[in-house]
Amino acid sequence: MKSFSFVLLFVFITSFGFTQSFEEEILKIEKEITRSEERKKKLYSELEELKLQKISSDLEKVGLPTVFPGEQLIKHSAFYLSYSEKHEVPRWVAHIILPDVISGTVTRTNDFRVDSSVTTGSAVEADYFLKTLKSDSTFTYDGFGYDRGHLAPSADFRWSQKALSESYYYSNISPQIPEFNREGWSELENAIRFYIFRNPKTQVYVITGPILHDSLKSIERSLNKVSIPDYFWKIAVDAKNQKAIGFIMPNKEITKPLQSYAVPISAIEKRTGLSFFSKLEPELLAKIKSQKIIPDWLPEDKFGDVEPFDQEMLPKQIFNTDVAKTYIDYHSDISIVGTVVGARISRAGNILLNLDKQFPNQTFTVFIRKESIPNFSFNPEKELLGKAIVVKGRVTGLSGLPAMFIENEKQLTLYSSQKFFPESDRNKKSAK
Repeated sequence: MKSFSFVLLFVFITSFGFTQSFEEEILKIEKEITRSEERKKKLYSELEELKLQKISSDLEKVGLPTVFPGEQLIKHSAFYLSYSEKHEVPRWVAHIILPDVISGTVTRTNDFRVDSSVTTGSAVEADYFLKTLKSDSTFTYDGFGYDRGHLAPSADFRWSQKALSESYYYSNISPQIPEFNREGWSELENAIRFYIFRNPKTQVYVITGPILHDSLKSIERSLNKVSIPDYFWKIAVDAKNQKAIGFIMPNKEITKPLQSYAVPISAIEKRTGLSFFSKLEPELLAKIKSQKIIPDWLPEDKFGDVEPFDQEMLPKQIFNTDVAKTYIDYHSDISIVGTVVGARISRAGNILLNLDKQFPNQTFTVFIRKESIPNFSFNPEKELLGKAIVVKGRVTGLSGLPAMFIENEKQLTLYSSQKFFPESDRNKKSAK
């Protein structure tokens, strides 16, 4: 009996030893993974900083625009600008769109703030609206009728948290009519950014500014009497492929196609008195200043977008991508239908599916997190492109745009009117 007990004790101790060994090995590997993740994070930070330094170097290599007397040259991490104290807006802002924008996942920060680099003082919040704290700790806003329009758009820096945040300095902002800022001007920014998606091995030099002159009106209630530009201009140059174009657009609702506002760079020089890209070889400089090849920058097929499904032709329980925005943060799951016109895998390994409109013009995005991808028996980013799908879940807002995170293929179905309509309903819809 004693010998039997001894054997049991030996087995227990031995088993316990193995358990301890497994736990030690697991702990060891987990620590190695943590160290690896920390090292990876550090390397990404170092890589970002090097890319920011390269942007500064490349901007100076091609030559900065003219800095007028009395104006201050400001150098930020990813863009340079010349600030006009007289008008309290930048005369120009120069930056570079890198291919990294394709996989960038940093979203809007909306941290508008004073630029302390401007020695005479930049514009401030009170130049655009008044904000009053109420007794319930919320604010009331009294706007002056103008958007705070970015000249170097934040979306061009979605690959860098630092650069994107700096784009919210008031030194990079100018008053814009809301319809202009949110529609025509935004469309132009998207078009130039999309050039990178069609030419992912290049970078684009972008210079943007208002046309400033002494007779401009100012925002009357503005603290610093910020000038209201009548026109804005933008220049885009792909030096590698020797392609360039310019645009001059009025600060009002845009009703004509973008190509109507295209001009050669030389026309912008004439209107503004500025000189651009002074360090380029004379032959290349002459070539890009005279260019206005619209299809290079505004292809006829635009972004391959499709029209949303007609809401009136959909069953009651399914909504199109236009209606989706009204359900942001809605308390229940809903079904959204759309055509997958864009699909990509982000640097973090997540799958992004854009319905009806491609990035960067997306109006509804389906996200499949990296850890959820094994829940799908197919490759969503490959097999769903060009297909109409229905996704079911909660609609959330990302940078003000509707999106949905789905975790498995049960939340996703190929759309078919025969599948989603009862026979009687199909007949009613057809009768319309």
